[in-house]
Amino acid sequence: MSVQTGGAVRTFDTGATRDIDAGKPDYEGYLSPLVIQRFGEYMTKHRIQSDGSVRDSDNWQKGIPYPVYIKSAWRHFVDWWRWHRAWSRPGVGSPVWSDGEEALCALLFNVQGYLHEMLQERRL
Repeated sequence: MSVQTGGAVRTFDTGATRDIDAGKPDYEGYLSPLVIQRFGEYMTKHRIQSDGSVRDSDNWQKGIPYPVYIKSAWRHFVDWWRWHRAWSRPGVGSPVWSDGEEALCALLFNVQGYLHEMLQERRL
């Protein structure tokens, strides 16, 4: 694929044109597909509630109060920290990665949800 740039427009071998992407967010570069996939697995697992019902995947977007997010985030941060310090592993030589992954996914959920609420408020 050859790209010629002349000013603010790119022209491809096919003749197609696009604006240059300089200064635009590179979401594909910023995010890890491994993390997104693992987070999706975590979220799918946790759609099943304690009463056996299954919540919608976007249920959290209906709104969860800040204090709920921050308290949960702290619990999961401590879980991650304990895992990191090998307090929650059966043996230092054989880490149970899933425990650390679960804690990080839970922390990611809470951070994302908290930020979502902040951005929603800013939009209003």
